[in-house]
Amino acid sequence: MKKLYGTGVALITPFTPSGDIDFPSLKKMLAHTAKGVDYYVVMGTTGESAVLSKEEKKQVLSFVLKNNKAGLPIVYGIGGNNTAAVIEEINHTDLRSVDAVLSVSPYYNKPSQEGIVRHFTAVADACPVPVILYNVPGRTASNLSADTTLRLANHSNIIGIKEASGNLEQCMKIAQEKPRDFMLISGDDMLTFTLYAIGGVGVISVLANALPLTFKKIKEHFAAGDLAKARKEQFKLLDINGPMYEEGNPVGVKQLLSDMGVCGATVRLPLAEASPRLREKIKVAYAAIKKG
Repeated sequence: MKKLYGTGVALITPFTPSGDIDFPSLKKMLAHTAKGVDYYVVMGTTGESAVLSKEEKKQVLSFVLKNNKAGLPIVYGIGGNNTAAVIEEINHTDLRSVDAVLSVSPYYNKPSQEGIVRHFTAVADACPVPVILYNVPGRTASNLSADTTLRLANHSNIIGIKEASGNLEQCMKIAQEKPRDFMLISGDDMLTFTLYAIGGVGVISVLANALPLTFKKIKEHFAAGDLAKARKEQFKLLDINGPMYEEGNPVGVKQLLSDMGVCGATVRLPLAEASPRLREKIKVAYAAIKKG
């Protein structure tokens, strides 16, 4: 699955001020991000999938497929804390033009590691396309351990993990012991360079919605062996990354995109648009990036 190496953008879902899906802005987002990313991730957390209806999710996927002018691979998010419901959604989603499914580790229930293994095994057995695991303990309240990831890596239909635990020791163990073709993908924008360095294949990024060329440069400089330049691009994100999450994701990145004139900043409840304090912080951080 080398077509999923590099940068995947966890696409936002633009909304009109009234809260409807803003398809013209979504088309603009596809063109903007295609300048630097290698694939699209549709209906991830950043796409506010938790507050879109099943019909809206299908509409977004269909729109992305029809307006994918760059012909980039598509990863689609289907996950949850009810195994049977996840499988039902897989069975009722047309995945013929999708390259892989990104599936989050079950949240809220706080299952044991054995429960997580059984959940993902059932999902992977049922899914007609390859599955990428998604470990994000900050949202799920449970961690998909390195040992559990390595067990699941042996499943023929599980091809990688988006690792957003922030635990470098855990990532290193996965990198050291994983099957050769199993993809270790950063789920943390600020660890993109670091995971490349330990054997990761790329990142599924929030900030790539706004700054796709930065991630392209990190990848290209690293591949060329110019680590100083790759680090320099990574360090550009230091001041702007934190504000992206201070008031919930994708509040920060939508505000940044609004400042850039790409799309509006509207989010759906229970999220609220960026506060004046956060808007100013993002404005200052982005101005510093533009200065170089």
